[in-house]
Amino acid sequence: MLVKIYSSAVNGINALPVTIEVNILNGAKFIIVGLPDNAIKESQQRVDSALRQIGSRIPGKRIIINLAPADVKKEGSAYDLPIAIGILLANEELPLQDFREFVFTGELSLDGSLVPVKGVLPIAVNAFENGFKNMIVPLSNANEAAVVKGLHVYGFSHLREVVDFLKNPQPITPVIFNMNETGEMPADFSFFDFKDVKGQENVKRSMEIAAAGSHNLLIIGPPGSGKTMLSRRLPGILPPMTLEESLETTKIHSVAGKLPPHVSLITTRPFRAPHHTISDIALIGGGNYPLPGEISLACNGVLYLDELPEFKRNVLEVMRQPLEDRKITISRARSSVEYPANFMLIASMNPCPCGYYNHPTKECTCPPGAVRKYLSRISGPLLDRIDMHIEVVPVELDKMTSANETESSSCIRERVIRARRIQTERFKEYAGIYCNAQMTPTLLKKYCPLDSACLTLLKTAMQKFGLSARAYDRIIKLSRTIADLEDTAVIQPHHIAEAIQYRSLDKDCWGR
Repeated sequence: MLVKIYSSAVNGINALPVTIEVNILNGAKFIIVGLPDNAIKESQQRVDSALRQIGSRIPGKRIIINLAPADVKKEGSAYDLPIAIGILLANEELPLQDFREFVFTGELSLDGSLVPVKGVLPIAVNAFENGFKNMIVPLSNANEAAVVKGLHVYGFSHLREVVDFLKNPQPITPVIFNMNETGEMPADFSFFDFKDVKGQENVKRSMEIAAAGSHNLLIIGPPGSGKTMLSRRLPGILPPMTLEESLETTKIHSVAGKLPPHVSLITTRPFRAPHHTISDIALIGGGNYPLPGEISLACNGVLYLDELPEFKRNVLEVMRQPLEDRKITISRARSSVEYPANFMLIASMNPCPCGYYNHPTKECTCPPGAVRKYLSRISGPLLDRIDMHIEVVPVELDKMTSANETESSSCIRERVIRARRIQTERFKEYAGIYCNAQMTPTLLKKYCPLDSACLTLLKTAMQKFGLSARAYDRIIKLSRTIADLEDTAVIQPHHIAEAIQYRSLDKDCWGR
């Protein structure tokens, strides 16, 4: 008997419908077709053991299972549950019903328990978009799927519960998503407050600008000058996430299997800080079955790279395209997937191998040319894509021991939120653009007109420091953010002047 059950296949951070056709014929063979991976091929043993736990078994006949469309690669163990239900229906152990409004997903353990799977949120979104009204998932995934409004989500912990529900449909209340109980990712930044930082006013100012416009930032300074300490405090001044950003970030973490069981929607901006021994695949994503990398897991948040020159050259170079396009495409022989990479890059580094170049009190012991050689570990094209370069010097003892209170992160965050509101209103007609750093050349011309005084100042800087065309655009974007922080509609010369000073590594004299 031929039956059809519906599920989904995850591709990138999206999903596509999969029809699971089960046919039981005369013979004695179990066949799964439709480009299944090894996890799906092994489902026969899991499904058989789970069915035996509820008093059933796989019939000793010829069973053909087709995962349609047959030209799309299917991966993972999420097809266990729909395959088991399809076998029960085809063997007439369940009453024949119209399951065209149901989507099934879940892994089965040998005792029949439903195990949570990855990518449930994209599957739920796809189910709703394709007109499905009901979704059956493992209980641990129910809150995640319930984020999608208009979809009735039912969570079960055992195959027996699913079978009883399908045999005798009872008025079971679907899982209801509560926005006030999202179960945020564990990221408490209350211990990292700018009020604990003495001095470093120029760095605080640069971080405020970076947060307000989502600009990339490179901090250069000797050991102990506070580079890491300051960077760890940046997430505390970032604005809250919009619902669209939360959904996108949750999708990425769900597909990567990084979403904790108690979290249904990520509402805290990610802060990823990989070690400098990371590989290029781990950073951008990939593998035999492509998964998101660190740059995608940091989407709508911060990617912090400490000791930037210590990263392998090939690892740093793979970030050039994502920094520009804000997405990453991973291509394989049979398919390609695209992941968002709309992250904010914060990096820190010593100015030289010994760490004391330009130090106010300690002498640099590096031989001639060592500073430029050390800096050359970071390619010019990558540096060109970093909007702001800030030099940090150690704080004087008098400031460190001062009892004077400094500005807290909450105060800085209020100004950042005001500036972001201006940008949200500015770009409300443009999908996928939320801040100044994302402006295209067309939007740059429209929203960043410069008068003659600003153009003269910018042209002088371009000629004196030998800035590139990309640096030209980024200086204007920075100026727009500085003007937004002052709630000024027109970019003024002092905004341009401040933006130019944040391009210290573009100056030919640096490191000589």
